[in-house]
Formats: sequence, structure tokens, C-alpha cells
Amino acid sequence: MNEHFIKNIEIKNFKCFEDFKAEGFGRVNLIGGKNNVGKTAFMEAVYINTYSKNIELMAHAISAVNFSRYKLRYIGRQISPLNLDMIDIDKNLQKTPLLDISSNLNSSFFKVNQGEGKIEYRFIINGKETLINKNLFSYTLNPTPEKLTVFLDNFGFLDEDLEKMYKIIQYLEVEGIISGLINNFELNIKEFKVFSDGIARCKNKDNIYQDLNEFGDGLKRYISIICSILVCSKGYLFIDEIENGIHYTNLDKLWEIILTISEEQNVQIFATTHSKECIESYARVAKRLEDEEITFIELGKNKEDEIKAMVYPYDWFIDEVEQNHEVRGW
Repeated sequence: MNEHFIKNIEIKNFKCFEDFKAEGFGRVNLIGGKNNVGKTAFMEAVYINTYSKNIELMAHAISAVNFSRYKLRYIGRQISPLNLDMIDIDKNLQKTPLLDISSNLNSSFFKVNQGEGKIEYRFIINGKETLINKNLFSYTLNPTPEKLTVFLDNFGFLDEDLEKMYKIIQYLEVEGIISGLINNFELNIKEFKVFSDGIARCKNKDNIYQDLNEFGDGLKRYISIICSILVCSKGYLFIDEIENGIHYTNLDKLWEIILTISEEQNVQIFATTHSKECIESYARVAKRLEDEEITFIELGKNKEDEIKAMVYPYDWFIDEVEQNHEVRGW
């Protein structure tokens, strides 16, 4: 397994997690569990930890996960996690008054200190502590960190998000790959482009470009996932409710692309699902591709109402699904 992968995580005082540990993650990790058990919050914690290289990146990650939670409030303001301003950063930092997250790669601590009429931000990143007065905190994000990380929330990309992703795709000179992958998913699509007016369009079988939004949410979701994997080469991708907009008959195609391209691009993926069909498809495709770098993570609560994780490695997971056992240890 690649050295940059997250292999274990410890989460304290972050959202629904008071004292949580899990280990044994693979290249691709699917997360299941009942509603409101913390699947999205788990991914948010891992996302913040991967970004904890410096104060600016960590502040961006904390703000970005809160932005995603309240995304509907931002629609119409032409704002995405890639261009949050200082006002948005301050608001979102204060929505996360305390967190303590450690992994095999980074240790991330953040706390909002309030008292005597002032607010201070306390960061401890990999043992280095910094205390900053809120009014003196400045924020300049380097948009190209060492390893790119994308959090694709359950709303999916806004048009401006997809436009930014496509510009990176063009810079990497891999836009030709996208069209071929899309054709495997939707035979009537010959080509995909984001034009200079910022509109994403697909060329249909009659060689006519149509607005991507005319094809429905499923194709846009699929394209967003493909673009994200390519952009996150040697990095990390987080996908909330991965099956959103995808018809169950297309899940095998989706997983085949995700498993294949993530291996080629050396991307570690964490994704959540509510769908039994999605879990079964994941197991089926992983077995057909003989991809043993996958896990299934089941989140649940014990008798003390504590959130725990059951991490199923490849062999155990495939056996449980083939035996038609419910993949739940709680």
C-alpha cells in the first residue's frame, strides 16, 4: 500500500465523535451504517487530517466541510470550497470550536478560545502550536497543495466547481481520457467539454453539443467523480452518498471505473452509501477485478451509545456479502 495512504485514525471531540479509533483502511474504502451514525462526519475528520500540513490548509479544510453542510445557503453567490473568502473562513472556523484528530500521517488539533472580549484560534499541527488572534488571522490558500484532495458532497459539484476541475484536467492534459470513460457509461455520449463560457456540454450521437444539465443528475455525478479521481492523482478523494443520482443498473460500471482509475492514479478514496445494491456492487466488482486493496467500514453504536467501526478487509467482506450476511457488526 502507498505510503501516503491513511491507514488509521483517532478522532476526539469532533461532531458526534468523542473518542473514536479505527484502523486497517485500504486504497478504496466504502462506509456504511444507519442514518445519523456519523458516516459523513467520519469522512470530514479524515479529510481535515489529510490537509493538516499548515495553518492555511487546515483552516481551509475545516471551513470547506462546514461549507458543504450549509451549501444551499451559498448557491447564487458563486462560492465554492475553492474560493472561500476570509469572512467565510472565520464563520466556518467558529462552527467547529474543538477538534483533535490523529492518523499515521498527521496530528491535527484546533480550538476556538473565547474570553476577555477576544477570540483566538489555537492550532497544533504535528506538534507545532500556534495561537492567533481572530482579528489578526490572515488566510491565503495555496490552491495546489502537495497532494490534491477533493470532498464531493451529496449535493454534487456546482457548475463553477466543475469548471475549475476541468481547467486542472486540461492543465494535466488528460481531458481525452474523460470522454472515453463517459462513453463506457453512456453510449450516446461521444465527448465532454467545459467551454469558455463556463458551461459543461456533452456531444451526443448526432454530434450536437448539449448542456450537461439536460442529461440528468446521474451523468453529472459520474463525470464529477471521474474528474475528481484524475485531479486527485497521488492524493485523496471523499465522496458522500456515492450512489446519488446513479441508477442501480449502472453501479457496476461506476465501481469498475473507480477501482481501475484510483489504482492507476494512486488515489485513496473514502465514500459513504445508504444503498445495499451499492455495497453488493462494490463487492462484486472488487472480486471480479481481484482488487484486494479495498475495505468496507461499518459504523455503528455499542450498548454504551459510543460510535465504533467494524473494518472489513477484502476477504472477510467478500465472504460476508456472498453468504448474504448483513454487513453489520453492531
